[in-house]
Amino acid sequence: MAEGLFGYPFRRLFWSPPIFRQWSGTTALMDWFESPTAHIFKIDVPGFSKDDIKVQIEEGNILHIKGEGGKEEPREKDMLWHVAERGSGKGGFSREIELPDNVKADQIKAQVENGVLTVVVPKHATPKPSKVRNIHVTSKL
Repeated sequence: MAEGLFGYPFRRLFWSPPIFRQWSGTTALMDWFESPTAHIFKIDVPGFSKDDIKVQIEEGNILHIKGEGGKEEPREKDMLWHVAERGSGKGGFSREIELPDNVKADQIKAQVENGVLTVVVPKHATPKPSKVRNIHVTSKL
């Protein structure tokens, strides 16, 4: 009963590290949705090119997405700036996402287009067998 009530994905919220962590110089907003065949992540990365973004798998099932060094517009000396929020520095972002057990980590694909990074993480067609193993109980060891 408890496994059904607190099973995946809620188990990870209570008994494991957070599903994702974030630090950022800029905000990288993310959507995570799931189709029958894949987990799909869409992350806003305006101003970042494909060369500025790294997508890695760490520790077996942690998807790490990092963006470094957005482009800064050159400032001319004879211009008077009133507000400089868009390109005021070389910001970056980092997202870490704990992937579910049913993914094919070796087949992940990523693409950046029009300021949106799309990461597709395929799922196994059949679920992995349960990690539960029965232990025979005896009266003596």
